[in-house]
Amino acid sequence: MSNAGDERALWAELFDIAVPPAEAEQETRRRGLFSRFKESLTKPRQAISPQLAGVFAPGLITRETWDELEEALIGADCGMDASLALVDALRDAAQQGRIVNRSEIAAGLANAVTRQMTPEPPRIPIGAKPTVILVVGVNGSGKTTTVGKLAHRLSELGQQVVIGAADTFRAAAIDQLAIWADRSGAQLVRQAPGADPGAVAFDAVVSGSARGADVVLIDTAGRLQTQHNLMEELRKVHAVVGKAAADAPHETLLVLDATTGQNGLSQARLFGEAVPLTGVIVTKLDGSAKGGIAVAINRELGLPVKLIGVGEKLEDLQPFDAAAYAQAIFASGDAG
Repeated sequence: MSNAGDERALWAELFDIAVPPAEAEQETRRRGLFSRFKESLTKPRQAISPQLAGVFAPGLITRETWDELEEALIGADCGMDASLALVDALRDAAQQGRIVNRSEIAAGLANAVTRQMTPEPPRIPIGAKPTVILVVGVNGSGKTTTVGKLAHRLSELGQQVVIGAADTFRAAAIDQLAIWADRSGAQLVRQAPGADPGAVAFDAVVSGSARGADVVLIDTAGRLQTQHNLMEELRKVHAVVGKAAADAPHETLLVLDATTGQNGLSQARLFGEAVPLTGVIVTKLDGSAKGGIAVAINRELGLPVKLIGVGEKLEDLQPFDAAAYAQAIFASGDAG
């Protein structure tokens, strides 16, 4: 299968609109995904490599080994809770004789990270017609671009898409979505800047239902005059969408900028208090020295990471795979 075919199949699996591939084909695809993750995550891997290189160096495991590993993981923005849990898991493995040398910690760490994160591959199932996906997050996180890229990927898979430009406080966001809609063949539902975001969201869902669309993607505002106003607006949009279609929104995805680190987690908790989140999209992971943020998100928020963004291009938004991510970031102490 070509790289383009592999990529298309990965997205089809994410949206549950394709028959799962055979086991051999899955393994081939996994290797390709690992290669792309490793290439995309070079910067965060290089940032943590000097600390991990010392931990992974051949030799006997000592108490200081676990202290060094804990420090490296916290420094990589895995978060205190997740870092301690990972070190405890590896220490237990060493006590049981499954790890007997420092050089074996690398593979053990990658396996522990994979197990700690969502065990099943993340999905954004396209079932209801239309499936309504609400995308939330602060301005500057890459939220609007992510909506556009999702519209493009879904259109490539033969899905009819409607985009609701409900971030009416930013004219640039509406214009940006208009470009993506034109590029992907999606219908854009928009109103004048400053219009009621809830009205735009409602119109988008109603339009999607009337047109027989498969998916309605709704971009939301990320910054108002106060944090309280933002969260109240999100609650309103969420409620209005539920009135427009039964059980909607079917997915509420938080877009989180990896470079904000632990501050991003604080933001995420506030969004989660305002609306029920179903998953996270981590953007700007390629330029962050905090490659472990996906671990912290999953551990501390209890939410699956469903997509990662590693650049500006269309192909730089990728379905998340915990094993490929763990191998790319944590399995090697080298900087290459």
